[in-house]
Amino acid sequence: MTTVRIPAGWPATEEQARAVQDELRGRVVLGEPGPLPGTGRVTGVDVAYDDERDVVAAAAVVLDAATLDVVAEATAVGPVSFPYVPGLLAFREIPTVMAALDALPCAPGLVVCDGYGVAHPRRFGLASHLGVLTGLPTIGVAKNPFTFSYEEPGARRGSAAPLLADQDEVGRALRTQHGVKPVFVSVGHRVSLDNACAHTLALTPKFRLPESTRRADSLCRKALREATP
Repeated sequence: MTTVRIPAGWPATEEQARAVQDELRGRVVLGEPGPLPGTGRVTGVDVAYDDERDVVAAAAVVLDAATLDVVAEATAVGPVSFPYVPGLLAFREIPTVMAALDALPCAPGLVVCDGYGVAHPRRFGLASHLGVLTGLPTIGVAKNPFTFSYEEPGARRGSAAPLLADQDEVGRALRTQHGVKPVFVSVGHRVSLDNACAHTLALTPKFRLPESTRRADSLCRKALREATP
């Protein structure tokens, strides 16, 4: 497990964090298709918090995209690096998530975040932020639609409906299992929305959430328990 400190110069106020978002948002690449679903590696990242001790643990779990077997994993733990502010959650998570990714013994391939990419009020959620900082292809697969509207997709697995900000499609509500509540997929960086949805379906053969997210969620909770007895 890697121990993380808050980076020097890390934003400390909402104004500073929003200025960073404004600066980095223009670097998001939306014109690339990204890796083919079911090929190479896919890495899930997730975090868990201990609010009483002000500690956050992050996990990165690398899967073989074809078999969904675990190839490698790493964790990091450190202080929460920013207060809780809706729309600025990436600033609480990025230092430990990047430390976990850096600790991996292999290249992560596509990174799947438990959260948002451009489906974000400022069009720059965790997946986009992480993608710009690392240069990796990233997508966000969230459990809820945040502030955006959508029509309910069909009941069958693979059915999808646009996630809309006014008239702009910022993501999709995607049914990953028949009759189960959809997930909300958005582009982070260097992946098309069609491919982001295809990757999400490839990662959900049995359950609503991607295997990458499920594995990372379990691992970061374990890391947090070990870090805060």
